[in-house]
Amino acid sequence: MSVLRFTREHEWLRAEADGSVTVGITDFAQEALGDLVFVQLPDTGDHLADAEVAVLESVKAASSINMPLGGTIVEVNQALEASPELVNSAPLGDGWFFRFIPANAAQLDGLLDQAAYDQLIAAQA
Repeated sequence: MSVLRFTREHEWLRAEADGSVTVGITDFAQEALGDLVFVQLPDTGDHLADAEVAVLESVKAASSINMPLGGTIVEVNQALEASPELVNSAPLGDGWFFRFIPANAAQLDGLLDQAAYDQLIAAQA
């Protein structure tokens, strides 16, 4: 079973068996944004670190996603182009944004685990 890690900006990361990491936003984040109407994703092959990697537009606001760890984009969720609402209906499933190969996979361990993330959102409620 894969383990989810979280950022303080409400992104989730899941290490995959092939060494890639899948990224999306949490249910808390999608709920705060409201109904998504547009998602701009990075290009495969982009190498990014601590930079804007995706843009989300909802009926409430626009928001950006920063690259949570340095790495190279290897896949984007093309389904979001036609159906950005997948982020709202399945934020931890079909609503993922992109996959990347991390420059340093050990950095995943420095992110929040489920218990720490639950404490973070409880403090924000």
